[in-house]
Amino acid sequence: MLATMTGLPEPVLDLRDLLNTYLEPEKVAIILRAFEVGASAHEGQTRKTGEPYIFHPVAVARILANMRMDYGSVAAAILHDTIEDTPLTRQEIESRFGEEIADLVEGVTKLDKMKFRTRHEADAESFRKLMLAMSRDLRVIFIKLADRMHNMRTLGSMNPQSRRRIARETLDIYAPIADRLGMNSIKSELQDLGFANLYPWRHRTIAEHISTVTGDRKEIIADIHKALKRKMNEAGIPCDIKGREKTPYSIYRKMLAKDLSFSEVNDVYGFRIITHSEPHCYLALGAVHGLYRPKPGRFKDHIALPKANGYQSLHTTLNSPFNLPVEIQVRTGEMDVLAEQGAAAHWRYKSGETSSGSAQVRAREWLMQLVEVQRHSNDSMEFLDGAKSDLFPDQIFVFTPKGKIIDLRRSATALDFAYAIHTGVGNKTRSILVDKVEVPLSTRLENGQTVKVITDDNAHPIPEWLEFVNTARARTAIRYYIKSLEQADTVALGLRLLETALNSRGSDLDAVPAKRMNQYLKDNNFKRQEDLLTELSLGNLLSSVVAAKLAPEVSNTLGSDEQTEALSIAGSEGSAVTFAACCRPVPGDNIMGYLSAGKGVVVHRVNCRNVREFRKHPDHCIDVTWAPIRRGMFEVALHILAKNVPGVLANISTSIGEAGSNIELIEQPESNREIAKLLFIISVRDRDHMAHVMRRLRRNRNVTRVSRINA
Repeated sequence: MLATMTGLPEPVLDLRDLLNTYLEPEKVAIILRAFEVGASAHEGQTRKTGEPYIFHPVAVARILANMRMDYGSVAAAILHDTIEDTPLTRQEIESRFGEEIADLVEGVTKLDKMKFRTRHEADAESFRKLMLAMSRDLRVIFIKLADRMHNMRTLGSMNPQSRRRIARETLDIYAPIADRLGMNSIKSELQDLGFANLYPWRHRTIAEHISTVTGDRKEIIADIHKALKRKMNEAGIPCDIKGREKTPYSIYRKMLAKDLSFSEVNDVYGFRIITHSEPHCYLALGAVHGLYRPKPGRFKDHIALPKANGYQSLHTTLNSPFNLPVEIQVRTGEMDVLAEQGAAAHWRYKSGETSSGSAQVRAREWLMQLVEVQRHSNDSMEFLDGAKSDLFPDQIFVFTPKGKIIDLRRSATALDFAYAIHTGVGNKTRSILVDKVEVPLSTRLENGQTVKVITDDNAHPIPEWLEFVNTARARTAIRYYIKSLEQADTVALGLRLLETALNSRGSDLDAVPAKRMNQYLKDNNFKRQEDLLTELSLGNLLSSVVAAKLAPEVSNTLGSDEQTEALSIAGSEGSAVTFAACCRPVPGDNIMGYLSAGKGVVVHRVNCRNVREFRKHPDHCIDVTWAPIRRGMFEVALHILAKNVPGVLANISTSIGEAGSNIELIEQPESNREIAKLLFIISVRDRDHMAHVMRRLRRNRNVTRVSRINA
């Protein structure tokens, strides 16, 4: 370790000098004490590069110090690997540095991968832990991003496979998080380092091309810079003009997105005009438009409509006289700092009110949405996939009727908007108005639309909604609701099956002693009674067998000519009851139930050809009957012979629709020049409705025969 006359290594002295430029001496002293503790804990550990390990956390701390982060963040950065890689514990850190720094260190610490079956599971759960820690304190992610950035800068010492894996993770997760937090400087470096390590040849080739093109255009770029400066002076606009070269990764993304070769990408260089105030920004925009003609459709006002991460700037592209497009960004000095540091800039501008559109506030809103998503998701991989999908939003901006701006992914639907307002609003959505016109819930939204949600207490999510929503928040909320509903249905059916079996023995659930029930649950590894009832409804246990265990002192009291009470089917039992696809029973049919392992009660018509086989297993057969009041529609299969004439399919479909039925599936198994054999699966309320549909079809002059398919 390179030491100096003071006894501190040179990197630590450099860090101390930097910290002294903006922190009080007592705060710097705490950070230096954190270095002493960290150096002692990491004693003897080295990195793949061969240097002492402590230099890595010091480098991470320096990245944060360059962002002028608070002393707690910098101290935690120095200690961030101690809990994970050294004997030092959280309790020891808390006793020496306080709860705040200990919480930050623990938030960055990854989970023990040995507790998971695969690395992917461990990484997904560690990501969930990081997001939750980040929701409590944003500084956790700043430390993690700085840690990742230094790791990427020193990735060359890793083996090729590890480099590619870490680079892919950086591009998929950490660079998008930095972007979502508005931290453009970190995002750009992570993207470029990730690209360089994932596709080294592509990165090197594009970087060489950029260098060549920039060199060839050096005089042109200088002339444009002078012209811009002269125009700003003439307009009396105080400003600083910076040139900016696009990164290899941004060029690569553009080549992929627009299917271009490098020679077709002209705008590899741009300019940033930094002014004193927001009015100056718009004056500067007018001035540059007066200098060179703007390209149509290439102007964006992110000052009036900030990006989801709080980014503000005016963007325009100009046609220069040198046959070179000129990209211009116009912003204030504070907007420039916020654009580079995003939510982290909050610690530089801590004084004063935090505006509702700031990166800090928007980051907090996004994190609260993630917390809500994870609360409804028990699967870490599902949570990670959902979070990743929301990290690549390509935003649109729509308005509530009161004028509030809601930012969504570009593929978001009207229903996604409802869930963006609130999960409760989404769950009770009946209809949606876009610009005062009612639209289907699946309608894709566009920039600038005004959206109003009409709710109804009787409305609720249905599985079909999952087919068109595109945000993680909506998907997770719908899945959670359906899963909860299905669980309640399943438990209710299991209870009915067990009660019926106990009644047949002259007992009931209330008569079963609590001690006996608890012992049965314990012996069979059930944590709760609901788990037992779920297994009964899914057919994994037979209710008659369970009843015999719970009520052994009484035998079946019913004589051979007596029957147990039939299970009543209303069609609203959800996944707990399914209707057999072989015979498709509808209300009015004579039916029976069969307990199928993993499927629960499967309802068949009694004349189904499969019933004979089921009767060989009487313990699995149960009596079922239709409830007096049914809900929903039931599928029925019809075989139709029709004349093979143009438009016959549309003609038959119209007849079915006029009879109040919906078509679920159409197949044409066979046809010739004269006759078409058609299979229709339609939905009906009951047998009477089915008969009405068949009568309507028989009156169709193109239909020669209609029959119900029995199996």
